[in-house]
Amino acid sequence: MKDSKNILRIENLYKSYGDKLILDNVDLAVNPGEFCTLVGPSGCGKSTLLRLILGQEAANSGSLKINNKQVSFPDQDRGIVFQRYSLYPQLTVLQNVLLGKNLTKQKWYLPWFKNDSDTEEAMRYLDILRLSDAAHKHPHELSGGMQQRVAIAQALIMKPPILLMDEPFGALDPDTREELQIFLLELWDAKKLTIFFVTHDLEEACYLGSRMLVLSQYYQDDRGNVERGAKIVADYQLPSVALSTEIKTSRAFQDLISTIRSEGFDPEVQQHVKHFNLEHPDSFQTLLNEEYARSIP
Repeated sequence: MKDSKNILRIENLYKSYGDKLILDNVDLAVNPGEFCTLVGPSGCGKSTLLRLILGQEAANSGSLKINNKQVSFPDQDRGIVFQRYSLYPQLTVLQNVLLGKNLTKQKWYLPWFKNDSDTEEAMRYLDILRLSDAAHKHPHELSGGMQQRVAIAQALIMKPPILLMDEPFGALDPDTREELQIFLLELWDAKKLTIFFVTHDLEEACYLGSRMLVLSQYYQDDRGNVERGAKIVADYQLPSVALSTEIKTSRAFQDLISTIRSEGFDPEVQQHVKHFNLEHPDSFQTLLNEEYARSIP
């Protein structure tokens, strides 16, 4: 596997907080245009991994590259959409979308700075996100789903190579959540986006992702009685086209959710590192010799 084709490549990544090991030799290679969803039990380090990719935090050791450049501080290579909307209440929808453009042009003191070409571009994004009629409204005048679409437009207008999303639909009611899932799939398909999407919802992860990653601290290896952080214990290749929501009720879809729940969420079912379900063609492991010192059937 050549590094040059990976938009994101993580190798031998370790992260701890004090004496608490969170991520334990994590490896991942992501290609342009993939929609990666990341799931795992509470406290396994999903949001920590996203913050490392964003550059909000630094790893203790290992390599984390975007477009073959080592990640440092947050920059325009990564867009981010959080669960809580990153909108300024005093600004209109259009001004919020233009904020990043103005900041990069050192117009931070004029978030409403007028630039016709930028305004036209922002309006094109609002039109794509079905928000053009709300351009001059303020966030408090919008529904939760509309506010989250504004946050997505705010990130996309900067044209980041990779869009990071941290539980972006977690605060929405079920109907709005499913509506935005469909919308995001349509946007991903139309714009050929690369998305890294963290969620605690297995159904959402299975439905949205063209690739699903399961991060978990529930596994075993041959290191004996040592503290273990989380690894990617499963890496599934899923359909790379947007599917109808009817797929959620199919037997195959529900069986996949059950399998993932067993592989990554059940502390009583601990796979050995050599038996991880890494079926995606770009999966790889950089295991230490002591992690599989014994012969494994």
